[in-house]
Amino acid sequence: MILINSEANARRIQMVENCFGSSGQPLYVPGRVLVGEGVLTKMCRKRPKARQFFLFNDILVYGNIVIGKKKYNKQHLIPLEEVQLQTLEDNGQYRNGWLIRTATKSFAVYAATQTEKQEWMAHINKCIEDLLRKSGKKPVETHAAVWVPDSEANICMHCKKTQFTMLIRRHHCRNCGAVVCGPCSSKKFVLAGQSTKPLRVCLDCYDSLSSMKREESKGISANNNKPVTSPESSGDDDSDDEEESKDTHDQK
Repeated sequence: MILINSEANARRIQMVENCFGSSGQPLYVPGRVLVGEGVLTKMCRKRPKARQFFLFNDILVYGNIVIGKKKYNKQHLIPLEEVQLQTLEDNGQYRNGWLIRTATKSFAVYAATQTEKQEWMAHINKCIEDLLRKSGKKPVETHAAVWVPDSEANICMHCKKTQFTMLIRRHHCRNCGAVVCGPCSSKKFVLAGQSTKPLRVCLDCYDSLSSMKREESKGISANNNKPVTSPESSGDDDSDDEEESKDTHDQK
């Protein structure tokens, strides 16, 4: 077992930093421990992809594999205090999976074996429990939706009519994760926890969120007699993040 602040632990963390090169963030901080590492299959927007994961006692780090155990890029850091895990039932070729849920992004990962899945989930949950106990914080209750993979939707999941082609592109509702066409996701709404800017949502979610916002506004106005801001909406503008539009994180 590697002890906090031990030389062996510092060397392991330095090796991880070196594997990400100058494109990665520095990982060593006092008290941080590298708990484990391994390859998991991450369900990305277009297809499942192998990703290298590193579990520390306070963060989860993953990246694209350039050269196995030697070089990685597109580093992602997830604070474990924000993480909630949810097991997934085996479904055809997708086995030994679970969800990694946070307020800003949620996605599914799959291990090679059931034993590996159990070990990963147990170690991550243990780290989360230790962090929350030390900080006195409560678990995050609101999490970003898991996006439906492109391959599971040939037609818009809202209007049930529009068929996707090379010219008619898929979009994702940031609130429910559904795959929808442009006209059915032409509205935007500020989703607390995900972004301070309005994000693309489907028409159903926009109506629902707007209704809840109006009810909240009525309560605030009745109590404080102060003006409130209506939810924002705009046209067709995607702010894709790096991993899913250019083979990056799920923010198309």
